[in-house]
This record gives sequence, C-alpha cells and structure tokens, in this order.
Amino acid sequence: MAAVWVIIGIVVVLLVIFIAIYNRLVGWRNEVKNAWAQIDVQLKRRYDLIPNLMETVKGYMKHERETMEAVTKARNLAQQMGSAGAAERGKAEGELSSALARLLAVVERYPDLKANQNFLALQEELTSTENKISFSRQYYNDSVLKYNNQIQMFPSNMVAGMTGFKAGEFFEVTAEEEREAPKVSFT
Repeated sequence: MAAVWVIIGIVVVLLVIFIAIYNRLVGWRNEVKNAWAQIDVQLKRRYDLIPNLMETVKGYMKHERETMEAVTKARNLAQQMGSAGAAERGKAEGELSSALARLLAVVERYPDLKANQNFLALQEELTSTENKISFSRQYYNDSVLKYNNQIQMFPSNMVAGMTGFKAGEFFEVTAEEEREAPKVSFT
C-alpha cells in the first residue's frame, strides 16, 4: 500500500512540475507576442508620420521625385508586411529605414526646408519614433532569446516538445545600409 502512495506522490509531483513548466513557457510565449505588438505600435506611428513629412517636403523638393517615390513605396511595402514573420518584416523595415535616411540626406540640400518649423517638428517626431522602434526591437529580441532558451533547456524542452512550442524568430537587420556607421560631414 505504501508503494502505491509513493507512486501517486511521484506522479503528482511530476504533474505539478509539468504544469509549472508549461505555464512558464506560455508566459514567455506571451511576452514575445507582447514585444512584437510593441514593435507594431511604433511602426504604425512611423507609418502615420511619413505622409505628413512627405507633404511638408514636397513643396520644397520638386526635383527629388525619385527619392520621395522610394520612401512612399518602401512605406507601403512595410505596411503590407503586417502579418509576415520577423525576417520578412525586418527586411521591409530595413528598406524603409534606408529610404528615410536617403530622404533626410537629400533634405540637407534645402536650407529653407531645414528651417521650416513644421518639418523640424516632424523630423524630431520621426527621430523619436525611430529610437522607440530600436528599443522595441531590442526588447523583442531579448524576449525571443529568453523564450528560446526556455524551450531548448532541459527539462522544459521536453514539455515544449510535447505541447508544440516552437522557437521564436529574431528581428534582424538585413539592409546593409543599416549596418554601416552613419557618415557625419560638416561641410
């Protein structure tokens, strides 16, 4: 009779451990989803700012149509990637960041535009948003790292395998322009 109670005790302890590990994995998976949602919030903010920036710039930059079209195209592509995975989304966002960097480089040739208060306010908002996007990406990748560690380490890897948890995708920079250091010139 004592052996039966020992076996029942062991089964209960294993069940409690299984439930605890499962709940921890669910928590980490939800943390990753939340981190991804935070990136979406900042990207939406960026998408909303770009048309206002473009309208302000249009009046000054009549001869820079190609640059403006590239920004608009990259913004539309990035918005269409809403349901794509982190890798595809990262590539589209990298292209948008590159297009915006080219636009801001072209702006340097227009002193009147650089002095326009509306443009300066929009540029500041965009810079702030880019910083928030960067922080959100970092937070997302940290969350994915913790989650992936949990589903790959023993004993939680056994629970993850039995319950269908899959590794998360990191949000990575794919645009070479984003990997390069910015060039600063005072000429």
